[in-house]
Amino acid sequence: MLSFNLPPIIPREDLFGNPERTSAQISPDGKYLAWLAPDEGVLNVWVKTLGKEDSRPVTHDRKRGVRFFFWAFNGKHLLFIQDKDGDENWHLWSANMLTNENRDMTPFPEVMTEVLGLNHKYPNEVLVGLNRRDPRIHDVYRLNLETAELTEEQQNPGDIVGWVADADMKIRGSYAAMPDGGFQLRVRETTDAAWKPLVTWGPDEEGSPYSFTEDGSSLYIGSSIDANTVELRKIHIATAEESTLASHPVVDLSDAIFHPTEHRVQAVGFNEDKLEWRCLDESIDKDLRFLQSAIEGEMHISSRTLADDLWVILYTQDKAPAGYYLYNRKVGKLDFLFTTRPKLEKAVLAEMKPVHIQARDGLTLHCYLTLPIGIEPKNLPMVLNVHGGPWARDNWGYDAESQWFANRGYATLQVNYRGSTGFGKRFLHAGDREWGGKMHDDLIDAVNWAIAQGVADPKRVAIYGGSYGGYAALVGAAFTPGVFACSVDIVGPSSIITLINSIPPYWEPLKKVFIVRVGDPDTEVEFLNSRSPLYKADQIKCPMLIAQGKNDPRVKQAESERIVSALKERGKEVEYMLFEDEGHGFARPENRLIFYTAAEKFLVKHLGGRVEE
Repeated sequence: MLSFNLPPIIPREDLFGNPERTSAQISPDGKYLAWLAPDEGVLNVWVKTLGKEDSRPVTHDRKRGVRFFFWAFNGKHLLFIQDKDGDENWHLWSANMLTNENRDMTPFPEVMTEVLGLNHKYPNEVLVGLNRRDPRIHDVYRLNLETAELTEEQQNPGDIVGWVADADMKIRGSYAAMPDGGFQLRVRETTDAAWKPLVTWGPDEEGSPYSFTEDGSSLYIGSSIDANTVELRKIHIATAEESTLASHPVVDLSDAIFHPTEHRVQAVGFNEDKLEWRCLDESIDKDLRFLQSAIEGEMHISSRTLADDLWVILYTQDKAPAGYYLYNRKVGKLDFLFTTRPKLEKAVLAEMKPVHIQARDGLTLHCYLTLPIGIEPKNLPMVLNVHGGPWARDNWGYDAESQWFANRGYATLQVNYRGSTGFGKRFLHAGDREWGGKMHDDLIDAVNWAIAQGVADPKRVAIYGGSYGGYAALVGAAFTPGVFACSVDIVGPSSIITLINSIPPYWEPLKKVFIVRVGDPDTEVEFLNSRSPLYKADQIKCPMLIAQGKNDPRVKQAESERIVSALKERGKEVEYMLFEDEGHGFARPENRLIFYTAAEKFLVKHLGGRVEE
């Protein structure tokens, strides 16, 4: 029984409903501030004139909500992307601040838009990638924001998965998927010149382009060739000569800050346990030192004016909602704008503590432990929350699920298992062909660590996750049936073969990466089936909650329904939730709240925490 010393219940609405405001961005000319906030209960873009109280919504979505937006450089258009019920066929929309009109600029059915570049020198243009000629690949088009006219710039030869524009908004770089699972950076001197390979990364190397220099003679890239971690390098196009600008012995390059008009790198971020910035440009050294010391937590530059006199700064912490500030460089003044969830400022939130855990083969796992407040951290029910990807990572900071679990009385452990990105190529590729193998061993080793520390009650541990984390939740229940008291799978694949064979068309050039890192569905059927929970459903003993989006283009509805059927046929305890208007995850707050209400009741039933009535 949990102690009455836990802090007051935090309502699910405060954690998982819409933020009051978020994603602040200043206009390039410094006249306006934009952000996301609910309008009639749905997230939309709002705008106000700096120094005035004239806030108004400029987008008018009434269902799914706007989640990604950015300013054009012409002073009147805000751009945002939107899909339909989670199908990920993103369209680019414009919102005209003068006319209040919203317009679909890429109104093509079943076509996915990628935004490739904007440039202050060409304020009415956007470079976009569209897969309307061939659903597997994106060609480059130049979009006129005034007329919505599209002009084809570059056809995709069939293997390009990324394009890079230079400082004059010309496509002069491309990023190709190679037959062996590696990648190749190709460049050309002019748009009329032939493409030539500049850097080739093998399947065991990591790297990608960032940006051209202002004069177009060089590129900034991230690369792990001749190193374990991804370093920031500058490579000369004519000579292929490289120089390393920044590196870290343990983690990859995490982020880079570039000047808004001069295309030079100014700072880099490395994230071992927390994000740390390293300044490379004296002109902003004073600013970065001031900003990193002014407010507790991690500092991020959210947006900057073209004049570079005003910055919007985002601060993230573990025990507080994110906060946005306006920084005036001329006077060195930092003014508060808003926090994303003001109601949480009064709540008692838990610390997210970085911990390092040794896997059974000696590999160091960078993890995060969040403990409930007000009760002794001994013999607690625990949720192992597994991140998706798997080629992603968990980070320090405010995490709604971690706070939810802690508030309900659960310890929470997040594990950057082998195969997670950010910790060097050896760590990443230690996860190759280890889905359901050593990647799962890492999770079990972390659970055993928590038990050995006295934190976790071995009889009350849940495994929980989405996407790959959902797969891991299925694996945990099926492959190690005695470890977990219950399991929660959100949009997780149950069969690796059907997952790979049903990937979206626009991932087709990347299919070789899956084959190298996971396995070949054509030649390794027995191996991949041995790593697929669907074929070990009879071993599942613990109760399961499975949730799925009907329109998920990555993990199809059948992935969940096949294992639900297998469990029901065997008389296993399983709850299934299907969301008709969602995709790979739950974007609509009403759906999130339905899911989290069910998940909370499920966990209370099997772990013995507490529930919001």
